[in-house]
Amino acid sequence: MVSPETDLAGKKVLVTGADGFIGSHVVERLLGYGAEVTAFCMYNSFGAHGWLDESDAFKTAIRAEQAHAVLGDIRDAEHVSSTVEGHDIVLHLAALIAIPYSYSAPRSYVETNIGGTLNVLEAVRKHGVQRMVNTSTSEVYGTPDSVPITESHTLKGQSPYSASKIGADKMAESYARSFETPVITLRPFNTFGPRQSARAVITTVLSQLLAGTKTLRLGALSPKRDFTFATDTAEGFARAAIADLAPGSVVQLGTGRTVSIGELVDLCKQVTGNDAVIETDEDRIRPEGSEVEVLLSDPAMAKDLLGWSAGTSLEDGLRETAEWLNGRVDAEVAGRYHT
Repeated sequence: MVSPETDLAGKKVLVTGADGFIGSHVVERLLGYGAEVTAFCMYNSFGAHGWLDESDAFKTAIRAEQAHAVLGDIRDAEHVSSTVEGHDIVLHLAALIAIPYSYSAPRSYVETNIGGTLNVLEAVRKHGVQRMVNTSTSEVYGTPDSVPITESHTLKGQSPYSASKIGADKMAESYARSFETPVITLRPFNTFGPRQSARAVITTVLSQLLAGTKTLRLGALSPKRDFTFATDTAEGFARAAIADLAPGSVVQLGTGRTVSIGELVDLCKQVTGNDAVIETDEDRIRPEGSEVEVLLSDPAMAKDLLGWSAGTSLEDGLRETAEWLNGRVDAEVAGRYHT
């Protein structure tokens, strides 16, 4: 049975993409289990560590020498390799994730998501790391042939982003098959919660509603998604890090519940008490043939292999996210969205 409380204590764990939304939650969860964490963050001239700079848990761990941060670029093979050396576990979350930007800059996604994953795989292979977790996404399924979606479902590249993540997943699979590299792929469905990008649908809806807008500008309302709260996703990573899984295994994280974007907006209205009307924002509409119409997970394998299931309901998660956002909605945001 997977036991993060005992199996992660004292382990040296490297988290790439630690400065990001999910990565910062993963770092906090690992620290809570007693792991020694190296946070690999995207290099910048300010020496900033993204969301970790606002994490009290990370700051405390830095002072206690339980954690430290490394700035770098996942596309730099030599730097990645030197950083990986000496770690027991590598959780690879560094990636370009914004789907709309992938239509404009697909090469960046190939270089970062596929090339970056190759760099980590090579480093893990070279330095004898015990476990690597490659981060996938439910977007690799495209519009599924059937639901609920299982791990064996066909992969479809319906956007440059999803194609790059399929490429990364297949690189991981190839290293497991060719070299027995101890890599598994974790495939979260739509993670949401505090720290998520303002571009994400839940964050943009709640931000506008909290700012008092009377008109919500959104893309398509019919697509359905399976939303998982960020701390639940982080727990899935912690469990995947120490689970007894064969190289090349794939496990997805989802709730087994799907709601349409229209239904999601109604829930956000209830949370905020704002009954705004909806207008279509053409900039948020995906190109024809690219929209994924429904994502619904089958969480059975995660429960069986990781002992994992989502513990936070969508409604509770929306309330927590709204509370976090409420303290960040300033006059600038209100002026941007209020109509």
